Amino acid sequence: MEYIYGAMLLHSAGKAITEDAITKILAAVGVEVEASRVKALVASLEGVDIEAAVKTAVAAPAAAPAAAAAVPAAAKKEEKKEEVEEEVSEEDAAAGLGALFG
Repeated sequence: MEYIYGAMLLHSAGKAITEDAITKILAAVGVEVEASRVKALVASLEGVDIEAAVKTAVAAPAAAPAAAAAVPAAAKKEEKKEEVEEEVSEEDAAAGLGALFG
């Protein structure tokens, strides 16, 4: 994560995201830098519109709570259905017993 944070820090400062810049940031905060991870990060960010990616990432979690809120509502509907079914079941049972005795 620190590698990504370093890249985001460079981006927010308006600096170029280079291997050297990320290495310097990570070394400054005491992270043991792996050159292969730095190279992979810089290569993966090449050609990426970071502003658009950040906006998309921020919008995605906002939809998650709405979906989570829908689950309890569905559970409540099921509970209500079960209550109604129990009442109907008792009436049906009583009517069925009466039919047995003519």
